[in-house]
Amino acid sequence: MTHDDQPLSIAYMSYRGKPHVGGQGVYTRHLTRALVDLGHHVEVLSGQPYPIVDERVPLHELASLDIYNDYFPMRMPGIWELKSLADWVEVTSFSLGNFPEPLAFSVRAAQYLRPRVNDFDLVQDNQCLGYGLLAMQRMGLPVLATIHHPITVDRRLEMEHAETTWGRISKARWYAFTKMQTRVASRMPRVLTVSKNSMEDIHRDHKVPLDRLHVVPVGVDQDLFRPLPDVKRVPGRLITTASADVAMKGLRFLLEALAKLRTERDVELVVIGRLKEGGTSARTIDELGLRDAVTFITGVPEERIIELYSEAEVAVVPSLYEGFSLPAIEAMSCGVPLVATTGGALPEVVGADNDTALLVPPGDSDALAARIATALDDPELRARIGARGRERVLERWTWRHTAVGTVEQYRALLAETAAVQAHRPGGAGMAPRFRRDVRARREA
Repeated sequence: MTHDDQPLSIAYMSYRGKPHVGGQGVYTRHLTRALVDLGHHVEVLSGQPYPIVDERVPLHELASLDIYNDYFPMRMPGIWELKSLADWVEVTSFSLGNFPEPLAFSVRAAQYLRPRVNDFDLVQDNQCLGYGLLAMQRMGLPVLATIHHPITVDRRLEMEHAETTWGRISKARWYAFTKMQTRVASRMPRVLTVSKNSMEDIHRDHKVPLDRLHVVPVGVDQDLFRPLPDVKRVPGRLITTASADVAMKGLRFLLEALAKLRTERDVELVVIGRLKEGGTSARTIDELGLRDAVTFITGVPEERIIELYSEAEVAVVPSLYEGFSLPAIEAMSCGVPLVATTGGALPEVVGADNDTALLVPPGDSDALAARIATALDDPELRARIGARGRERVLERWTWRHTAVGTVEQYRALLAETAAVQAHRPGGAGMAPRFRRDVRARREA
């Protein structure tokens, strides 16, 4: 067996992995399953909310203090709950107004991996970029980082859309962790991202040299996300996926477009996501009189999400910026005609205007309303855009393709690590760093 054929053992890190909303949990579930399908051994390390993983993938729950849980968000943990260094790091960072999860999780993961350093060939980090990754490197573990897009973009957009000076100050404190992420990302020997647009943004914001950045697009389960011809379309129904109060997702502009459309036609919106009562989106809905026209749906299985897509006449991605956009390709894979903005990597992902999607500038509710109206008024256009969108997904993106591309990057990282070791004093002639034959170890 050659080194290029040898199965790998991967410690996969995801500091949170909500199963159905947000790309981290979806990416974690599907990529790790596809890696196992290729014959590799993967173990997932995650904090709350925990991802759903394949039964062949061990999940190690590295519990945080769960400050941002759905039931009592922003709770202050009691001192009796602080039982480790990571707990103290988390509560101290939170007390300073920062988002503490990436740093605290990376510390927990480093502590977990220290006694198991010889069990894994490498670590893949999913968007955490905490200082604990540098500790793993010092342990001798090769580390590969995945950055879907730099969170510095979220910080910039949130501060631009803050309604008050205090709001801008609060956002600056909350996003202070992005400075850590820049320091860590710039020290990673190899970084994966999902689009050329994200690669350019990571290079600019995180100072990662271009020769360390490599594009491996994400995929979609095209057999699961598929057209359901037996499900009837609901006239005038739109669908979107959005974190309700994340400015980057552009939900406010879609709500404004919906209000404009409602002056001339019957139209409704289904949002896959949770409404935060008292938040910006809830206030916008009330100001525009849309309570009877917008439904938020969360916590449902993927099968129901696919039905929701099939019930909609048009899917909308109103984002100001996307590093890739899983919701876009999931809608396209379901054969739903897509209206999307040109924010970030979206044109790269969804394809040409009037061919595989209908495109509008980001942050323009008038243009968004006009494009949606065009789609609603033209059944033949909807059918053509939906069919061509599905074809584009089948031609370009599956999770197997993502896994194969990721493994190529694993092997390149290991080869680079071996070369560095070989040039160290006393290291000449050192073989590539495979700690053991994984298959033989597992059979034993």
